[in-house]
Amino acid sequence: MFNKVDRNANRIKRHKRIRNKISGTGTCPRLTVYRSDAHIYAQIIDDEIGNTLVSASTLDKSLDFTSTKNIEAAKKIGETIAKRAIDAGIEEVVFDRSGYIYHGRIKALAEAAREAGLKF
Repeated sequence: MFNKVDRNANRIKRHKRIRNKISGTGTCPRLTVYRSDAHIYAQIIDDEIGNTLVSASTLDKSLDFTSTKNIEAAKKIGETIAKRAIDAGIEEVVFDRSGYIYHGRIKALAEAAREAGLKF
């Protein structure tokens, strides 16, 4: 009998390995990304105090999306999170890809945030 690979469990293992090396501080918080089948979420977190400083997702009512599960939506979220971070006085972050491969929607979000002025 075949054992089915649990991809999300493997992603969580990768995420734990990454989090052992990456943490956000007050001067350089952590930009973390979560990707579901239907939506994409981004948060900027200060791990020293355990607070979310800025967040953006495709569920935001202020943003208008034709589709929430494509690369264009990820780019829009990257631009939005960068704009909100700069408005909050955050210029430099550490990127946490949460165990996802740096490809597709994750890459699009990161590159859009960089282009909007956020430094990684």
